[in-house]
Amino acid sequence: MPSPTTQLQHSAPSGGEQPSQQTSQTFGLLLAGIIVIAATMRSPITATGPVVELIRSDTGIGHTMAGLLTSLPLIAFAAVSPFAPRLAKRFGLETALLLAVIIVTSGITLRLLPSVLALYAGTALLGCGIALSNVLLPSLIKRDFPLRVGIITGLYSVSMNMFASISSGISVPVAEASSLGWRASLGVWACLSLLAVFLWLPQARRGRKQMLYVTSQSENATTRLRTSSLAWFVTLFMGIQSLIFYTTITWLPEILADQGFSAASAGWMLSLMQMVSVPATFIVPILAGKTRDQRLLTTITCLCLIIGYALLFSDAPVLVTIGVALAGIGAGASFGLVTMFFVLRTSHAREAASLSGMAQSFGYMLAAGGPLLFGLMHDWTKGWTLSLLIQVLLAIGLLMTGLQASKDRTVS
Repeated sequence: MPSPTTQLQHSAPSGGEQPSQQTSQTFGLLLAGIIVIAATMRSPITATGPVVELIRSDTGIGHTMAGLLTSLPLIAFAAVSPFAPRLAKRFGLETALLLAVIIVTSGITLRLLPSVLALYAGTALLGCGIALSNVLLPSLIKRDFPLRVGIITGLYSVSMNMFASISSGISVPVAEASSLGWRASLGVWACLSLLAVFLWLPQARRGRKQMLYVTSQSENATTRLRTSSLAWFVTLFMGIQSLIFYTTITWLPEILADQGFSAASAGWMLSLMQMVSVPATFIVPILAGKTRDQRLLTTITCLCLIIGYALLFSDAPVLVTIGVALAGIGAGASFGLVTMFFVLRTSHAREAASLSGMAQSFGYMLAAGGPLLFGLMHDWTKGWTLSLLIQVLLAIGLLMTGLQASKDRTVS
């Protein structure tokens, strides 16, 4: 995930304990905890899209308010992330991560209550917990696995995306099989977050007494970034790709349902989209790191999105399926590109942290309006044609922005 607005740095573990000296049991428990926490970081959000029509039918909310169910976590990402390093500094990284998972569990559990207010409050609360994990988990990986950052980050990313895909696919079947309906689809993920709490308790108890300190952005660095056109191109690239993705995971099932897909099939199509994004998320950063200029990669990525969303206008199920798959590849590739831009377009680590912080704050706030706006447009037009057209236009805008962000230069 994108780096926070501040960067955690760490001293060596006390008592001379180094990650390489951990027993295999300790290593395995730590790795299991990381993988399960990662699994909780998208699944509670992506579970909502396939059952949004069931939620609307049961609660009487409109498309606009239904879109807020996806927008709320994004608002939390933008608002809460800057506070994560302070939390780690005060309580320690392990304890702060445990608190993050407990918050996610509380939010998921709150959504089980028979109240619309509890549904929205729980969604906002789990978004706050995920926002903390977004920042703290990559920091822990960098600290405890300095020689294995790539492979551990890979496992963490696979877990996050795979469970996001699974949650989309099983939401409708779980709702149909349970007397709780859609609440069961959203609440079942409390089991996963409770497992994460259980696996992480030993890490919090162990509480290695590392001195955590925060390297904050300097005023000059922040001012320089906000006057840099390249920094704003990177920020817009992140914001637009996030807007496209989160709008899609909210409304794609209902768009497909209006085209004749069953609710279960529409959920699995959303699952397909996220499944095919996983390899692109890994391959594209590797390719981007091998080139000084990423304009070709950006062009291919955005063409996948443009063609993918254009194919969703078709009435042919085969073409729609191809469109969903292309949109998934484009989504994974664009996320991989923007994470590399933070590194490739900066000169040093502090500058990279500052750029990623700016992109995260402004980008997620931009993305938060997408699901809400698209729901509002559906309420106005009683259809999805305008929404799909805007997705195509956004993908074209992403291409134009990405071509500028892909040039071989730095914000300095």
